[in-house]
Amino acid sequence: MTAPAIAQGRAREGLFARFQKLFRTTAFKLSLAYLVVFAAFAFFALGYVAWNARRVLDDQIVSTIDAEINGLSEQYNAGGLRRLITVVERRSREPGASLYLVTTPQGQHVAGNVGEVPEGLLSSPGLVEASYNRGAEATGLEHRAIMRIFTLPGGFRLLVGRDVEERDRLRAVIGRAFGSSLALVVVLGVLGGFFVARRVLKRVDDMTETTRTIMAGDLDGRLTLAGNGDELDRLAGNLNAMLERIGELMRGMREVSDNIAHDLKTPLTRLRNRADEALRTAETPEALRAALDSVIEESDGLIRVFNALLTIARLEAGASAGPLAPVDAGRAAAEVGELYEALAEERGLTLDVAAGEGLVVRGSRELIGQALANLLDNAIKYGAEGGRVALEAKREGDRIVLSVADHGPGIPEGERERVLSRFVRLEDARSRPGFGLGLSLVAAVARLHQASLTLLDNGPGLRVVLSLPAAGEGA
Repeated sequence: MTAPAIAQGRAREGLFARFQKLFRTTAFKLSLAYLVVFAAFAFFALGYVAWNARRVLDDQIVSTIDAEINGLSEQYNAGGLRRLITVVERRSREPGASLYLVTTPQGQHVAGNVGEVPEGLLSSPGLVEASYNRGAEATGLEHRAIMRIFTLPGGFRLLVGRDVEERDRLRAVIGRAFGSSLALVVVLGVLGGFFVARRVLKRVDDMTETTRTIMAGDLDGRLTLAGNGDELDRLAGNLNAMLERIGELMRGMREVSDNIAHDLKTPLTRLRNRADEALRTAETPEALRAALDSVIEESDGLIRVFNALLTIARLEAGASAGPLAPVDAGRAAAEVGELYEALAEERGLTLDVAAGEGLVVRGSRELIGQALANLLDNAIKYGAEGGRVALEAKREGDRIVLSVADHGPGIPEGERERVLSRFVRLEDARSRPGFGLGLSLVAAVARLHQASLTLLDNGPGLRVVLSLPAAGEGA
């Protein structure tokens, strides 16, 4: 086989594969389903139009026949059979005349423009549709008509009818229109299905290509939005939001890794140096005990850091310390305030606690208490000596607001978003103990409880507001 033939065969296979791909799309299948439904509707609609048109024409023909019969009845009543025959002969010769036939009781032609009718037809009075021919010389029953047959006194028969050729012609026209309309519907439906499927398939292929680049490691890739707000746009928007969240988590993991490498290197180095110094210089059991106590204290601090990191990671993954249940946030705030009252007095601060009653939220009592404890610990740590620290719990509409305020140095507005990240500490705070995880844990607790966390200026100092949705009645 020659190279051009092979190339042509591959091109045909590629085209066939593309058509198969189009046929398998949901959009094309839905288009075909709509086509079948619309074609069935068009079939029944056009069928009803054709049937109704035929019925209307038949009614008009019957009405015409009845009018002719009424006129002939008047002529018969006025002049008898002879006059009826004369009127029938005269009317039969008029252009566009109806069909007339008068026969003897034996079926012999007396007058009229009908040459032959099916055998036995004249012996069955009433309205019928049957075949006939025109003129005495015609052969074969070539035409059809709607006829009414009467038996006159003396056994004579009278037939009055109208040809249905126009009705049949109209039915043929409707039939052709019916067939061409259905064919047009099918063709347009298939072409529309191809067009819709091709457009949808192109967008899906674009999404697939983007997801491949994302799976290859490019987490900054995003699905393209058409901007028309359809279901694919909504799907792409949700996927982009999910990718943004995944990107944030990955960046958070990288930041945690970097921060652990930098911020924990110092205490680990200090821990190692103290142990080494104790081995080299300690000459008495008391000196070794003091060195071990220092090592244990440093180790406890590192364990607290890792526990905080695990708690934050668990909260960001959507896992709480237990099932969410109704929690009295006011009581939790009062209990935390009691625990930190002695620490505030030791630091020369006044702790004011204002907690209302019936402030029920749905959440984890342990996590809410831990978040308030972190906020109070920061407020006492950075509060101005002799100043005041305020812990407040109150209801604002359908929200329960927990706030902690101090009169310390505060946090610049441009840094308030950044300090919610892990291991972030401002320059003024680096001389104080801590690792920069307190506000990160509070932010994680807020996300788990679908709450908002806001850092505000307390003029001077910082005011941190945690706003949670109030639990409904019976929660």
